[in-house]
Amino acid sequence: MNCSTTEQNPDTVIVCHWTCSGTDGTYSSSIYSTCSVPTPTGTFTPYADLTQEQVLGWIWDNGVDKDATEAAVQQQIDYQINPPVVTPPLPWAA
Repeated sequence: MNCSTTEQNPDTVIVCHWTCSGTDGTYSSSIYSTCSVPTPTGTFTPYADLTQEQVLGWIWDNGVDKDATEAAVQQQIDYQINPPVVTPPLPWAA
């Protein structure tokens, strides 16, 4: 996470870096991205007290579609298992 040192509360998270990973046997895939989060209003949680659940909530609440992201990772795995496009050898190559 990236934090701003110029906000009212020190170590205010302004950007979350995240990775969604999936595995199916020997096949795996992941998606990495970042998500900006707005300056907090109301109750402030100090950086040291943040939980993974809380930060994931920020990510899902600020433009990242959890279901679509997980589906995209699964589709990448499915394409590894059953590729939608293959490159067979040229028929005239021996």
